[in-house]
Amino acid sequence: MERPLLRAVEHPGPLPAVLLIDEIDRADEHFEAFLLELLAERAITVPEIGTIVAAVPPVAILTSNRTRDLHDALKRRCLYHWIDHPDMARVVAIVRERVPGATEALATQASAATGRLRTLDLQKAPGTAEVIDWVQALHVLGLPRLDVSAAASTLGSVLKYREDRDIAVGAGLAWVVGD
Repeated sequence: MERPLLRAVEHPGPLPAVLLIDEIDRADEHFEAFLLELLAERAITVPEIGTIVAAVPPVAILTSNRTRDLHDALKRRCLYHWIDHPDMARVVAIVRERVPGATEALATQASAATGRLRTLDLQKAPGTAEVIDWVQALHVLGLPRLDVSAAASTLGSVLKYREDRDIAVGAGLAWVVGD
């Protein structure tokens, strides 16, 4: 069955196909080996068909959350670019787009609190998706502002590990919410 990898290899050009492989670290080792063949040999082998060589090698963009380490051979064929969290104004705009009805003040408070949480030694620092989850939880509960009581009730929507919650509580919820 023709899928994006095969279509990318068979792309006639003149410009290369662009292949986005999101969260490569969640793929199994068989897919990683398949991708390595594509990047190293500019070809893929399909047992029923044979080896197909790309006339114009595709450009592959891989994303990773580092849930597992990738094979060194695959990493050697990559250029790296690290993307930082967006600034607070951008996060607020994203949150307001994704949580209709959430006030700018609430989105700003949650974004600022998340920025403070990221300074702690957490197992999983919260990202923009967690800010969205937090604002959504606050909004659904009818909590118009992020205060200590609201944070205590909803911290599980932004921190996904109990140990991280304990670290945040130990740092002080008043500090987390900026009071």
